[in-house]
Amino acid sequence: MGVYLNPGNSGFTGILNDHYIDKTGLIALINDTIETPRRLTCISRPRRFGKSFAAQMLCAYYDKTCDSSHLFEGKDISKDEDYLRYLNKYDVIYVDMTYIKPFTNHYRMFVDYLSGKITEELMRAYPELSVSNELPETMIHAVELTGNKFIMIIDEWDAPIRENPSVQQEYLEFLRTMFKSSGTTAKIFAAAYMTGILPIKKDGKQSAISDFKEYTMVKPRKFGSYVGFTEKEVRGLCAEYGVDFQRMKQWYDGYHFKGVGSVYNPNSVKQAVDNLDFDSYWTETSAAESLLSYISMNHVGLVKTIAELIGGVEVGVNVNGFANDLVTFKGRDDVLTLLVHLGYLAYDESKKTVRIPNEEIRMEFSKAVREAHHTETMKRVAESDRLLYDTVHMNEEAVAAQIEKIHSEETTPLHYNKEDSLRSVIKLAYYTYKENYLQWEELPAGEGFADIIYLPKHDSGFPALVIELKWNQSAQGAIEQIKKKQYPKAIENYGGDILLVGVNYNKETSVGERKHTCIIEKYVKE
Repeated sequence: MGVYLNPGNSGFTGILNDHYIDKTGLIALINDTIETPRRLTCISRPRRFGKSFAAQMLCAYYDKTCDSSHLFEGKDISKDEDYLRYLNKYDVIYVDMTYIKPFTNHYRMFVDYLSGKITEELMRAYPELSVSNELPETMIHAVELTGNKFIMIIDEWDAPIRENPSVQQEYLEFLRTMFKSSGTTAKIFAAAYMTGILPIKKDGKQSAISDFKEYTMVKPRKFGSYVGFTEKEVRGLCAEYGVDFQRMKQWYDGYHFKGVGSVYNPNSVKQAVDNLDFDSYWTETSAAESLLSYISMNHVGLVKTIAELIGGVEVGVNVNGFANDLVTFKGRDDVLTLLVHLGYLAYDESKKTVRIPNEEIRMEFSKAVREAHHTETMKRVAESDRLLYDTVHMNEEAVAAQIEKIHSEETTPLHYNKEDSLRSVIKLAYYTYKENYLQWEELPAGEGFADIIYLPKHDSGFPALVIELKWNQSAQGAIEQIKKKQYPKAIENYGGDILLVGVNYNKETSVGERKHTCIIEKYVKE
């Protein structure tokens, strides 16, 4: 048993000793690629989404130097018809790229280091092995000697590119040497599995290692249910440990893939179960990437887009031009695409839009914009804070004026129909609500659905806001609808004050008249 060659099953054993969600079905998908032209698989996911767990599981399953049958007994993979065919049948080479960083001077000369270490372990395992100066050739000799091909597993494959871009060219050439030549690759590998945060670096418009089949946060395809925890799995955990499922959904849901449905951040779900506390565990990921540095970039439209996202608006994005690194940004869309791969945004493939997925990530965005030393960002934060202050203090004229200002600054509608457009303006105007409120849209209430409700957090001391929007009608009519349909009934049990906020937009007005009007009243409980 070595560090790189045949690392054994102890890693997966430890994983099984904790709250374990059965993800062994992933093994069947890799088995299906063995000895086929599809033998090379690359999966990219954000930090703390189970990448290393999956790598350890694959090591335990394929490593021929151990017996892992007891670890997989009763698991999903044990029901697969090919389960025994591949169980503990291969030499496995496992490389965690972050592990080698301290030994290679921040990844400098790491290709020589890694090649040398793998060769050393092959020589110890097979003393009669004919060794070459080139690792692929040595591995071919090993296959000829043993009659057994390799399964190669690379965890955090993109760490060198993320953390030291200067080694990018040398690293990509190393990977091409291993995996680009179909003849060499087929002689050495039964299958290869790489996982990282970023998709494979593009070389021009194409992937630099084009033989890999890629599955990303933009297109996870058949691996969608293995990105994180599914809703069924989270419901089961909540039932087992007596945790409030609805709050779990609010905090950690938000990623959605075709054919899978809701997908949750697995690390945060497990932390919430362990601690019996809903909080942002994102900051505990030790991510090298800084959200603040990306959202503060000086790209046209980015500041406004971040404000829209924090306010709860979905925004369109073109994900196709991203170069799959942390330094090449041609514009706003590349920044948003990176944030999808980092898990800060959720991508809707059908609508080609992104949004902030859940409460946990919204907290991170809110914190980042507060720390941004960017003139336009600071101005928007100050204006939104003032709007909340004016609303709570029932300053109707000031509220109407600020909403009108935000509306006039939007050059294109945020949605196709008029009511949705005004709702998006409201969410953009109140986008710093996160510190003191939870936001609800179309909340079932009384005899209908309230447009927008801002419900105070327990320790905020703020009143709840029930907002009704009208188009070419009247703010008073909005207030009357709130009362008539009893919208406050949905939240009056929280115990604090409730303000009714009616907002109307008149497209056609006389000269000097304001297009936006607002009326604010205190709700009198029956």
